[in-house]
Amino acid sequence: MEKVERLISIIMILLKKEVVSTREFAQLFNVSKRTILRDMETLSLSNIPIYSVNGINGGYGIMEEYKFDKRLLSSSDLENILTALGGLEQILISEEVEVTIKKIEAMVSPLSPKGSIHLSFYDWKGRSEIRQTLKICQESILKKRLVSFDYLDKNGVETNRIVEPYQLHFSETSWYLKGFCLHRMRYRTFKLSRIDHLEMNEKTFNPRDFLFEQEQEASYQLQLVAIKALISPGIKDQFIERYGRKSIENYSSEFFLATIHVPQNSIGFQFLASFGTNLVIVEPKTYVEDFRNYLNKMIENYS
Repeated sequence: MEKVERLISIIMILLKKEVVSTREFAQLFNVSKRTILRDMETLSLSNIPIYSVNGINGGYGIMEEYKFDKRLLSSSDLENILTALGGLEQILISEEVEVTIKKIEAMVSPLSPKGSIHLSFYDWKGRSEIRQTLKICQESILKKRLVSFDYLDKNGVETNRIVEPYQLHFSETSWYLKGFCLHRMRYRTFKLSRIDHLEMNEKTFNPRDFLFEQEQEASYQLQLVAIKALISPGIKDQFIERYGRKSIENYSSEFFLATIHVPQNSIGFQFLASFGTNLVIVEPKTYVEDFRNYLNKMIENYS
């Protein structure tokens, strides 16, 4: 751990605890007591109000006046923030998020109940592998520096891109980079898992009117088709989560009738096919026919 990181960690710990001994700090950071003493001198010279306590239970503390005024946020507010950040940490696996969580934890009373809400995500190996890509993208956005990479599109075509990076976007299970592609001379969205050999260039750029482009993109709505499908009780909860209870009505002892809106393309077909034999599309007939053709092409791959 670098000195700056250690100093920040010391402040976080002192914000949470009353007094911490030199020995405790030395063991925690695996450094000598002399190093901790120098760290305390550095913090004092930086106008951090550190004070020392002599005696058997002595050590170092931080002035109460320096601590965050907890009256601005209730314990419930802080716990809600920690819950949200905890979920983000599992998705992003970011060092910055970890530091932020420590800061918030330092404000929460140790007597406050914990664990009332627990978020859990699939522990996909690819999520940890994508961490470096995220880090480069974040740094490039902040420094306004171009990025270059090889990109493999959904049709398997690989191209080399140079992009002005503007925003990282997380949707459902995937991370995306939004930016201006100098190859296409248009705003484009790139799926991070399709990016390879990513590099941050030395060359900087002047940001374009990305906000206007976002508004234009928000105004574009994917064409959806209303369909009716018979669904088994086993997947009813998934439809409630995605479409709400009003989308489902009783039909028979074996099925519910769901009315939902989905794209009439491969994206919609893949989504519906994921339910297997627990779903049967009944209307409209044109959608049923297109979906049948999609399934037949899948079957042909195994014939």
